[in-house]
Amino acid sequence: MEAPPGEPGQQRLLREPPPAAEREAAEGEPILLAELKPGQPQQYDWKSSCETWSVAFSPDGTWFAWSQGHCIVKLLPWPLEGTQQNCKASECMKAEARGRGRAKEKTLECGQIVWGLAFSSWLPSRSRKHILWAPSPVCLVLATGLNDGQIKVWEVQTGRLLFNLSGHQDVVRDLSFAPGDSRSILISASRDKTLRIWDLGQNGKQLKVLSGHMRWVYCCCTSPDGRMLCSAAGEKSALLWSMDSYSLLRKLEGHQGCVVSCAFSPDSALLATASYDTYVILWDPCTGEQLKSLCHVPLQPALDHGADFHASSLRSACFSPEGLYLATVADDRLLRIWALELGSPVAFAPVKNGLCCTYFPHGGIIATGTRDGHAQFWTVPQALSSLKHLCRKVLRSCFTTYQVLKLPIPKKMKDFLTYRTL
Repeated sequence: MEAPPGEPGQQRLLREPPPAAEREAAEGEPILLAELKPGQPQQYDWKSSCETWSVAFSPDGTWFAWSQGHCIVKLLPWPLEGTQQNCKASECMKAEARGRGRAKEKTLECGQIVWGLAFSSWLPSRSRKHILWAPSPVCLVLATGLNDGQIKVWEVQTGRLLFNLSGHQDVVRDLSFAPGDSRSILISASRDKTLRIWDLGQNGKQLKVLSGHMRWVYCCCTSPDGRMLCSAAGEKSALLWSMDSYSLLRKLEGHQGCVVSCAFSPDSALLATASYDTYVILWDPCTGEQLKSLCHVPLQPALDHGADFHASSLRSACFSPEGLYLATVADDRLLRIWALELGSPVAFAPVKNGLCCTYFPHGGIIATGTRDGHAQFWTVPQALSSLKHLCRKVLRSCFTTYQVLKLPIPKKMKDFLTYRTL
């Protein structure tokens, strides 16, 4: 379903969902649901870059944000028109969307190359003197990290600009909102080698500048329990910070190449770091212990790029919502889905020039972004969580590793609860 003539600049859905017979034949393997592509190149200034550095779903799964390059972010209601989804959660959302009317897509003109995206549901404070537009009582916001060091925060429902945050001296490479009651807290990672903490509830006030990296900071993520922040730069280590005191907790060392991506598991008990050295390391963020390494072995011969180039260098990693799978994008043009209990990939999809990936909040779908400015949507394996995994997930959302180890339970059970049996 392409954009009709006379409407330049609209994204295009390049591939319709496959028929049921094809889906059944490829059961377990990722299937391309849809692919979005920017408008014609002549519409844009070629100097403004075309890469899709970031893609994001809103926490409730009703919006998708796509930094399609050329200083533009597209906000698209989810599910996309023309796609079919086979999960009950998506069917419920579609029924709800029909009840309230179909939302319209929006184009955010950011004026600079967009590197980072992050959604949050935010309850504005009464004092709004620095807000550029007064939002609704509770609103969904999107933060965009820009090439000039600025951060623009938008109200999704209206597309209005709420804040323009200044402080970074270089590219804002990544963004992350704190969860739960602290969801007005925004963390930004920059090429100026710092992380900055902002509070939208205090009119975008800068609370803290975190220094400790010696190179560009590529990514940052907050743990779902709100206790920790992880950051990774062009270094062979990652840093863990306390979200209570904003102090450095520990340095995670183990990679042989630059760490470029990090992600917490849904229960905050695991931390994944992805590196140019072709490995993902799974850590216990509470103790700093390495639990498992996932090696990306290329499935086809690599071109000769020199001795320092790895064909399977990692670009991005993310956990599935239930915590059973990890998705990775690498330079060998593959999206891999890893079953954590097996420690090996269970599915592959061809993603050329992939830069980023993220799971749909209710699972079953992954969005990927590429250097060509494309966004792709893949159906991916889902598993029904076992009762023991659900119990572990609930318990680990409340108990740290040290607290679990003090429980009067058998060692075998402690090993399971602390992921030592991965």
